[in-house]
Amino acid sequence: MSKLPLFAWLGCALAAQAQPSSAAIEENGLRQLLSIRRVYVDHLTGGETAAQMRDILISALAEAKLFILTENQERADVILHGASEDLVYTDTHQTSDGINAHLNGATGRSASSSYYSHSNNTASAGLSVGENESEHDTERRHEAVAAVRLVNKDGDVIWSTTQESLGAKYHGASADVADKIAAKLKDDFDKARKLPH
Repeated sequence: MSKLPLFAWLGCALAAQAQPSSAAIEENGLRQLLSIRRVYVDHLTGGETAAQMRDILISALAEAKLFILTENQERADVILHGASEDLVYTDTHQTSDGINAHLNGATGRSASSSYYSHSNNTASAGLSVGENESEHDTERRHEAVAAVRLVNKDGDVIWSTTQESLGAKYHGASADVADKIAAKLKDDFDKARKLPH
C-alpha cells in the first residue's frame, strides 16, 4: 500500500477545508438576502409569454413586501434573472378495448358407388362473440414554469428556485408560478432572519 508524501496529504487536507460545504453556501446566500434593499427584475427569456410572466412576477414580489422593486438596474442591489414558459396545449387520450371469440365445427361423410348411392348427413356448428369499445378524450391543458435567480453585483448567484404549475383554483398557471416564487423567497427570508448572528 503506497502512502502519500506528507506535503501531498497536507495539500489535500487544506483543499478539503477550503471547499465550503453546501450548508455553508446556503447559509451565506440566506445571509445575503437580508442585505437586499432594491431588486431589478430583468427581462425573462423564453417564449412569447415571458414578458407577461415578468409583469406578473413583479406584481407578486411587490405584494410580498420584502424589498423595493426598481426599474433602474443601476440602483439595484441584486438582479433577478430567469426564464419562463407558459404553454396551452391539448392532451389527447385514446383507448380501445375488444373481446372476440370464434368457435366453428363441421362433420360430414358421404359414400357412393356405381351400384348404390349413400350419403350421411353433415353437421355444422358455429359460435361468434364480439365486443369492441373505443374512447377518444381530449383535454385542454395549461402549464407554466419559471426558473429564476438573484444575482449580486459581483455576479454571484445568492438565491434560485424553479417553480411550475398547471393552474390554481382561482387564477392561471403563470400567476400561480409567480406566487410560488414569491412564497419561496419569503420563506427563505424568514429562514435568514432566524440564523444566529
